[in-house]
Amino acid sequence: MSCCENDALQFDGDSIAFRRALWAVIAINATMFVVEMAAGVLADSQALKADALDFAGDTATYTLSLAVVGMPLIRRAQAALLKGLSLGAMGLGVLGFTAYRVVVLGTPAAEVMGAVGILALAANLSSVLLLLKYRNGDANVRSVWLCSRNDAVGNIAVIVASVAVWLTASGWPDLIVAIVIAGLFLKSAFSIVAQALGEMRLAASPDRVTSA
Repeated sequence: MSCCENDALQFDGDSIAFRRALWAVIAINATMFVVEMAAGVLADSQALKADALDFAGDTATYTLSLAVVGMPLIRRAQAALLKGLSLGAMGLGVLGFTAYRVVVLGTPAAEVMGAVGILALAANLSSVLLLLKYRNGDANVRSVWLCSRNDAVGNIAVIVASVAVWLTASGWPDLIVAIVIAGLFLKSAFSIVAQALGEMRLAASPDRVTSA
């Protein structure tokens, strides 16, 4: 997103409704991290584990977003930059773990993948609906929306992978989905970092009065 004066007018998250939505989404993601990681270990599914890590990352992201609400633009942008870099690191970690998984390939339990994938999708769609009207805010607010959207897309991919694993009796669809989820992390990370840097430049502009 380009850096311009209109950026300063974007919603900064400083409202009771947004805070309540964030608290609800934090609770949803923290719960689903525990559920999905346990299921990933049980099913030996890298796609489920990758998606569980996304829930963990989102829990931290939303908590940080909540913490900087109401702070000056420079602080919100710095928080968004940190979240973007963390999301990118998580994406690279998933790619590295997936590469290792190829060497010790095994076939995950498709039934568990599908069942937990559907549960995770329901949780993330709830988060998406809670945050829908805040999707065009500043980098801090927008990063929350992007993470929720990515989760829903990732869950759909896990469900598709579970069907493919069941049909092929192979672990390759699971690995492919893990790579796709990692790629989604990296794409969103780039977008968040770019917007955050633009807002940091805007906040540092000498002709702008830093928002309180």
